[in-house]
Amino acid sequence: MAEWVNGNVTEVTHWTDSLFSITVNAPVTPFTAGQFAKLALEIDGERVQRAYSYVNAPANPALEFYLVNVPEGKLSPRLHALQPGDQVMVTKEAAGFFVLEEIPECQTLWMLATGTAIGPYLSILQQGEGLARFQSLVLVHAARYAADLSYLPLMQQLEQRYQGQLRIQTVVSREERPGSLTGRIPALIASGALEQAVGLPMDADSSHIMLCGNPQMVRDTQQLLKETRAMNKHLRRKPGHITSEHYW
Repeated sequence: MAEWVNGNVTEVTHWTDSLFSITVNAPVTPFTAGQFAKLALEIDGERVQRAYSYVNAPANPALEFYLVNVPEGKLSPRLHALQPGDQVMVTKEAAGFFVLEEIPECQTLWMLATGTAIGPYLSILQQGEGLARFQSLVLVHAARYAADLSYLPLMQQLEQRYQGQLRIQTVVSREERPGSLTGRIPALIASGALEQAVGLPMDADSSHIMLCGNPQMVRDTQQLLKETRAMNKHLRRKPGHITSEHYW
């Protein structure tokens, strides 16, 4: 059974009408970059909880979460309304296996995300441990509109920090934006447009693909890679090329 601790909200950033980040100070147990915690509020006498990935590096005590407000949801509208000084419950122990130690050796590590699922990759890249074994890193963030690319400035800072090892690529599905690809991740892989934009091949010989986000994107991309690139899901007992995490 999960152990809960009280967290103090220190900052709330409203990126758009629906996208926001919460920064919390809470006595949690050290976690591994890529893992998630659960946030909860007491609503009508019931503890309502949801899982959210850490955005911050484990070494950073400012616990950051990136969320979308779902108006008909039970929890997210309440979280959306939080102010600095408010309280939120956090699971003391993090969970999840979407971490670097689960990724096999490869030349190029592709990190593909939709929406708020960019979080675990930002945690991994900000921490920076265990990445030297990859020749190249590719971070792809797909969103509906350019305004939804909340962490693009941080992504660009990370690209500079990694001095050529990291390449970033944004994807926007409902409008055109200079520097971004237009469309959905599976279609951009199928057409070769994503590889062309990044300048690296996505193949079974050199690549491992991390997928995080919209379950439909994850399923469609997995199926496409299996059918056209001879890539299979990675399991401890049966090593493969694809590691995935559905984001709801």
